[in-house]
Amino acid sequence: MSWDSIVGHGLQIRILRTAVSAGRLAHAYLFSGPEGTGKETVAFELAKLLNCRQVVNAGFSEACGRCESCRMIDDFMHPNVEYVFPVESVLLEQSDPSKAENKRIAEARDRYEALIEKKKRNPYFTPAMDRSMGILTDQVAALQQKASFMPSEGGKKIFIISQPEKLLAAAANKLLKLLEEPPEHVLFVLVTSRPESVLPTIRSRCQALKFSRVRPADMERWLSSAKAELSEEARRFIVNFSRGNLGTAVELAATAGESGDDAFEGLAIRNRAVEFLRTVLSPGRLDEAVSETENIAKNLGRQEIVSLLGALLLFFQDINHRKIDPSWRALNNPDLVEPVDRFVRNFGDPDFLALSIATEETIRAIQRNGNPLLTLGAFTIRLKRLLRRV
Repeated sequence: MSWDSIVGHGLQIRILRTAVSAGRLAHAYLFSGPEGTGKETVAFELAKLLNCRQVVNAGFSEACGRCESCRMIDDFMHPNVEYVFPVESVLLEQSDPSKAENKRIAEARDRYEALIEKKKRNPYFTPAMDRSMGILTDQVAALQQKASFMPSEGGKKIFIISQPEKLLAAAANKLLKLLEEPPEHVLFVLVTSRPESVLPTIRSRCQALKFSRVRPADMERWLSSAKAELSEEARRFIVNFSRGNLGTAVELAATAGESGDDAFEGLAIRNRAVEFLRTVLSPGRLDEAVSETENIAKNLGRQEIVSLLGALLLFFQDINHRKIDPSWRALNNPDLVEPVDRFVRNFGDPDFLALSIATEETIRAIQRNGNPLLTLGAFTIRLKRLLRRV
């Protein structure tokens, strides 16, 4: 990957490249913005630039992407680059190979390695181990120890901390001490989609760099180049469905390539979202609605639930467009014209602002580890109240 291969974020890239060229990098950055926008890809590209052995056009600050150093960073193997995210405490325990309980350590390590492999395949994926309590004190203590050593081969140490809002209290205090007296050879990059939840004293010691959602036009160009085999209809669906989340777009594009345009995962989730809405709003189907809510909560992962709710938002947007202008054709779901028009006829004048707020709040609750069953149950009740038949 190079700066040119990063989707969007031209302003942020220019700021960083200029700082590198002028030798004026801050000692710590806080990259913040919506999930899946490519904040971590920018952080890793910066790490490659600062450790590249064959910098391309030094005046424009471009890593070559081909030397051993760049390849090691791509493989998460470079000694100068540390990537920290929430892991299970068992990974940090001292193990004795002769003891049988080390099976759980091996299993935890397998789960960790699986996340790293997924990150390699999808650089926009944000890893976190399901059984983690957050970023642990021992993880930050390890950074303190590594910060005391000079970087290898004349580069710079880069500590990329993903989801710093999940730092445990003791870990946050240790990191704060590092940030207060930062070694000159270490650059800290904290990456979060929830900057308001990061400890204020940590935020104040970082230079903030805000990222926005990837614009649909930028994502469309990226898909046309990276996934040229996709049909125009499939690309449009992915752009709309992913809502600026490149991680979601990568996964959808992969399933589209495996399954064909008519059967890929995004369409299945979208169709399930519409059917869920139909069940919730149909008279006499309360038992089915409750059962489907339970099935979604128990059988779908958090990201899949977020995608399902995002599909509902796009469906509501189509309804609003057709209600305002019955001839509107630029729908997010052009294959659902009939269900959209039927909804317009049957549900009068719904409050789309309230619907959007309810859906977005539910998405945020799921992303912040809210109980899926309770969260979706409350959302279902709100839907019933906000949408009444004519």
